[in-house]
Amino acid sequence: FELIQGYRSALAIWSRAVSGSVVVVESPAKAKTIESYLGPGFTVLASYGHVRDLLPKNGSVDPSADFRMQWEISKIHEPHLQAIERALKNAGELILATDPDREGEAISWHIQEILQDRRLLDDVEVKRVTFTEITKSAVLGAMAAPRTVSQPLVHAYLARRALDYLVGFNLSPLLWRKLPGSKSAGRVQSVALRLLCERESDIESFTRQEYWTVEATLYSSSNVPFETRLTDMDGERLGKFGLPDKASATKAADRVAHSNLKIESITESKSKRHPLPPFTTSTLQQEASTQLGFGAALTMSLAQRLYEGVEGSDGGLISYMRTDGVQLADGAREALRATARELFGGGVVPVEPRLYKSRAKNAQESHEAIRPTNPVRLPSSLAGVLDRPQLQLYTLIWQRAMACQMESAVMNKVKVRMAGCGEEGKVGLESSASVVDFQGWLVVRDFQPLRPLEEQQEEEEEEE
Repeated sequence: FELIQGYRSALAIWSRAVSGSVVVVESPAKAKTIESYLGPGFTVLASYGHVRDLLPKNGSVDPSADFRMQWEISKIHEPHLQAIERALKNAGELILATDPDREGEAISWHIQEILQDRRLLDDVEVKRVTFTEITKSAVLGAMAAPRTVSQPLVHAYLARRALDYLVGFNLSPLLWRKLPGSKSAGRVQSVALRLLCERESDIESFTRQEYWTVEATLYSSSNVPFETRLTDMDGERLGKFGLPDKASATKAADRVAHSNLKIESITESKSKRHPLPPFTTSTLQQEASTQLGFGAALTMSLAQRLYEGVEGSDGGLISYMRTDGVQLADGAREALRATARELFGGGVVPVEPRLYKSRAKNAQESHEAIRPTNPVRLPSSLAGVLDRPQLQLYTLIWQRAMACQMESAVMNKVKVRMAGCGEEGKVGLESSASVVDFQGWLVVRDFQPLRPLEEQQEEEEEEE
């Protein structure tokens, strides 16, 4: 069956190549890679993003005329459109292969509309293809399964763009008058500002309440120190505000210091730490900030480069990076499991694959989670191909994707309760600790250590 499918894909691509096909993508970096995959008969050109936008004047969106919009082609992008026009003179097919999200669909729609208005598509067949990773198999598979431009996605884009204009065009002048030097206001900035104001109001109205805790360093019979915390006095559990001021905390600490403490109970238990789902756009930005010190703009810029591929990488290194889905394709999931089994042994891979589903009610989940296109491509193998920030981000993505298909870590927990009596009554203290009994997915965490970018830069400066 796979042989027949491969034959059909090759036959479909060959038939297009005979008449000549023009493929439009968004960036020139992708164009070079994809053209090498498709071979002779295909001309791959870049649109360099959006080719037209609303006219920057009042009335560009008319709600009274069914939200009619007036568009303007950017002077910067006109040469790119002319390059597509010249290529179409010797082609029988236009393949729109912009990104697989709403904006990518909008770019394809704009290009098709412009070329139709210029009567350049009368004898040209227009098709739309999408792929979530830039690899040869993904690109060829997409070319074998074309479709038309999705009107629901285009309508979603138009609604978003109209809302941007109707809110921003009317609100921005007010902002400029009230806050000189401000850039703009719109559907996102306005809502975000309201959320910030509401949060600031909550902070200002918050009533502070003082509370204290008492902690003590004790020593075992073998003189090993460990930390404990006062949990109850005279048989009554201390709540969060059980010690409301310094005087009561000092008195409690004095009672602990003058008590003859003995171990009352030792409780042992086991718990599991499950791996997190693979990255979405937002979780990647959050983790890159926490682990690497990257801002959101830097993270997305690096992810774009990894998605498109760099010189020497032989295609894209990660799947599409703008997604709110946590699911993985069956083939990708099995590739991760096979790589984990090869690297760390079969004991860390569960019998059944882990399946993830977004908890967000409004998540579209139209794309896979962010993952390496080929998990066998270890971060260490790309040390001479990627620069340091790119390698750090790829490592983060690779680790998270690998871990999500591995066994949970098992932790041994020990809880020790101590009690003692003094002249003023009884006190109780508790201490807890945990050790790893079975590493599971944690083995990936230590496979490629990560440190914040600032620390590594300081280290480089010291070496210089």
